[in-house]
Amino acid sequence: MSGEVIDVDTPEKRKTLWIVLWLNVAIAVGFFITGFIGDSNALFANGLDNTSDAAVYALSLLALTRSRVWKRGAARLSGIMLLVFSAGVIIDAVRRFLEGSDPVGIMMMGMAAVAGIVNLISLVLLKRLQNRDVNLRAATTFSFNDFVANGGIFLAGIVVLFAGANWPDLVVGIAVAGIALYGGIEILRDAHGDMHEDAQTAHTSLTDGFRK
Repeated sequence: MSGEVIDVDTPEKRKTLWIVLWLNVAIAVGFFITGFIGDSNALFANGLDNTSDAAVYALSLLALTRSRVWKRGAARLSGIMLLVFSAGVIIDAVRRFLEGSDPVGIMMMGMAAVAGIVNLISLVLLKRLQNRDVNLRAATTFSFNDFVANGGIFLAGIVVLFAGANWPDLVVGIAVAGIALYGGIEILRDAHGDMHEDAQTAHTSLTDGFRK
């Protein structure tokens, strides 16, 4: 790719977001199919994660011509979606732990490798965007989280393949949920900070109060 930087609110920017959106839709479908066939919590978790990512990119496209308040609202919705997603993945992991599962290691490795390449492309495209608002920063957070999670799935697939146990799949699934939980909290904090920046007011945390 070239070293050009895409300006804010240009046709190139909208094109980039559309590309990233459809890449995530395709990867989410792939994760759901392989997660179902391969009986994998980790793959299913990433399918839900990429689905929420696609929703975020759709919100980012809608937010391009909207007010800063609307963008903050979209970012908050993104953060809440991640928190809900995290709870769903953890519940599914507990179910698989109690009922048992038989994940397919080679399928986990293959899907994680493909998704890792796609998420890396998405991350590079988003990093090229200049002067990113709170909603686009949320989108970048999602892609980075996905890239890290794919590495974990690949490693878990190796252990599952050679050990024949399901616990690596469950551990990574919960880890993906944890990453999503952290990302959701960061997005909500970023949106809160953006509100203070927009209002030109100082944000005082509880710890600041104790220091006084």
